[in-house]
Amino acid sequence: MDFHGRLAVSAAGLLAGNRVSHFVLQVKCGNLKYYQSHLYSTVVPPDEITVNYRHGLPLITLTLPSRKERCQFVVKPMSSTVGSFLQDLQSEDKGVKTAAIFTADGSEIPASTLMEILLMNDFKLVINKIMYDVQCPRKEKLSMEHAVEMDSVRSLVHRLFTALHLEEFQKKREHHLLERIDHLKGQLQPLEQIKAGIEARSEAKTSGLLWAGLALLSVQGGALAWLTWWVYSWDIMEPVTYFITFANSMVFFAYFIVTRQDYTYSAVKSRQFLHFFHKKSKRQHFDVVRYNKLKEDLAKATESLKQVRHSLSLRMQGEELSEKN
Repeated sequence: MDFHGRLAVSAAGLLAGNRVSHFVLQVKCGNLKYYQSHLYSTVVPPDEITVNYRHGLPLITLTLPSRKERCQFVVKPMSSTVGSFLQDLQSEDKGVKTAAIFTADGSEIPASTLMEILLMNDFKLVINKIMYDVQCPRKEKLSMEHAVEMDSVRSLVHRLFTALHLEEFQKKREHHLLERIDHLKGQLQPLEQIKAGIEARSEAKTSGLLWAGLALLSVQGGALAWLTWWVYSWDIMEPVTYFITFANSMVFFAYFIVTRQDYTYSAVKSRQFLHFFHKKSKRQHFDVVRYNKLKEDLAKATESLKQVRHSLSLRMQGEELSEKN
């Protein structure tokens, strides 16, 4: 056997002894050495992202940007999503500021997409504005009977997982909602204080305006009575009162044209109150849009918490009934 033959045998023995394979990789992060030799066909470039399978689970191997280490991520295709994979990537390496996944033609893939669907075709992974082309290994097409059997197994696993982890998930959801409600209330507390002060001043100013309107009508009635019985006669003042009534009708009709609302005292009071409120809010830099958004989020979180607690109470009642039976 010549020198090249012995070298090839030694390399094959070394590969077999260390059990290095392109399809079987250890799940860990660390510095991987790459040897310049045409005898090692399984060596990949240090920046390449590979997708392999081990025990039926996909392994995504990539180089972390900040540590420059090769790291492998085990993916659960039926439960992991694109968003959870990107979160795991950013959690592993804080140097990953931005990460996104696109299709081969450049369309962004939603975070809710299952990894099982993603790994069916090649895709592009963008990390810190650097794009990597990822080629997924092709799986053999299953027969129709095997595909139906796999779907039934997946459905069964999903139902078992839901039955075993539903209560734990609901308790975590309840804890998360309580924390969110406390956070929203903490943000709303200073805004509520500012809002209460603005409402009090706006209400006082609106009430003052209404009392001023009542005083003006009283003065108008007194003036008409004085002119009718002490200065002129009713024959002279009757046309005057008619035109005053007609002018008031024109004012009410103009109000309807401008506001598209009927002229009622309650509507006028509410409109004038809102006018004063928004005017004073701008002066005190009170963000009405942010306040309304926080109130909506708080209402949604409170309603979700009620639903979760109702579901937990029903589950506890069912367990108590089953224990009694």
